[in-house]
Amino acid sequence: MSVNKVILVGNVGRDPEIKYVGNRPYATFSLATSERLASGQEITEWHEIIMWDKAAETAERYITKGTKLYLEGKLRTRTWQDFNAIKRKVTEIYVDTFDILQRPTQRT
Repeated sequence: MSVNKVILVGNVGRDPEIKYVGNRPYATFSLATSERLASGQEITEWHEIIMWDKAAETAERYITKGTKLYLEGKLRTRTWQDFNAIKRKVTEIYVDTFDILQRPTQRT
């Protein structure tokens, strides 16, 4: 048996970008998670998030930069060659479930 499960709580780094594969919508955005070390230094990790279908539609309507999210999903790594024939690799979080914990406050 094996398990591929990720649980993250963090803040959205950029507004979701919505694209389509055929009629299926998907949303991509970054999520920042931070931890404070014993030394007092704070370390921030950035995660690339992918949401499909209804979750993507919800992201488009309700998630913006600064939104605090709880999400569960799985890791997926993909590779490709860029225009300069350099091999690139990215690890993304494919979301299964999520909850909006806090929306950013509007400044006036």
